Amino acid sequence: MCRLKYVLIFLLLISLVAGSSCALFRDDDSGSNASSGPIHPGWEPIYVDEERGDPLSTSDLVEKVAPAVVSIITEKVTRDIFLQPVPQTGAGSGVLIDPEGYVVTNNHVVEGARSIEVTLSDGRSFKAIKVATDPWTDLAVVEIDPGDEDLPFAHFLKDSLDQLAELEEVVAVGNALALPGGPTWTKGVVSYLGRSIRLPNNTVLEALIQTDAAINPGNSGGPLFNMMGQVVGINVAIAAEAENIGFAISTNTAIPVVYDLIREETIPVAWLGVMIYTVTSAVQSQYDLAVDSGAFLVEVVSGSPADDAGLQESDVITELDGQPITSADELSEAIRAHEPGDKVKIVFWRGSEKMQAEATLVQRPSP
Repeated sequence: MCRLKYVLIFLLLISLVAGSSCALFRDDDSGSNASSGPIHPGWEPIYVDEERGDPLSTSDLVEKVAPAVVSIITEKVTRDIFLQPVPQTGAGSGVLIDPEGYVVTNNHVVEGARSIEVTLSDGRSFKAIKVATDPWTDLAVVEIDPGDEDLPFAHFLKDSLDQLAELEEVVAVGNALALPGGPTWTKGVVSYLGRSIRLPNNTVLEALIQTDAAINPGNSGGPLFNMMGQVVGINVAIAAEAENIGFAISTNTAIPVVYDLIREETIPVAWLGVMIYTVTSAVQSQYDLAVDSGAFLVEVVSGSPADDAGLQESDVITELDGQPITSADELSEAIRAHEPGDKVKIVFWRGSEKMQAEATLVQRPSP
């Protein structure tokens, strides 16, 4: 898997109303009118299709999935250069995944919002009553109350990275530019599977779907569909200095995170505490490495399990608990397969010397 480096990533939340210089300050005392924490501890798994269905025509696809696509309007309070409170309204997108009113979107769409309003394609609007977020994956679940009525919802395709193919057609939909009259639909292809990117806040998103389907501000949190009408990703970012390079969080990541957000207070995620890149021929040559594959340690977080185990910057991990590691993403996947508290044996290279260490993984800290 390849990580985009030094590329400006523009988050797709559009600001509708803002005062001058409002982005310079944030009102830390403002809170959402929706409570936080697990939404429904006893909830059953989300609606997931194990296999792909039959392809639909574009018109049939729109008819099938449009009712499940929602727009999200948020209100935050920032401060201007005189430290006066300034209301700021933002627009994003989301997708209903359950008839009880659970909406998946991006964390950056709802983060810090003092009010969240969800509008369905039929014009009905609901205030959020609960929200759960995971900044590390930029995913969030918003709960609305439909009363006695069941809401339309979309199905996820399980493990979309494994079931999609590059150049396969996909459709992106969302509240682009907050244009009146309904969502914007765009069609394109899968450009790459398994991309990793670094956002401006230094959060690294992994296992992404890259697409050339046009994605615009306001599309944040909206679904990416395959031609069977199944959600294969959640739109999250675009490369601002490029044309038609957009990214969606794959269901490989989204399904377990969404499940945990709804059921759990804290998402259990094991953490080693390293920033990594895949060893390529260029990396091998630049750093004079003794190996031509593995996970190259760009940074070791001070006080992390990796630091405590004696790992250092420029080490190359080639094995974790007996599992060969040939890339950064293989290491990430191997760590995610463990629980906080697990002890792991690490084989790594430091210069021309092959070494071993043992680390105890911990719960991933807040970003």
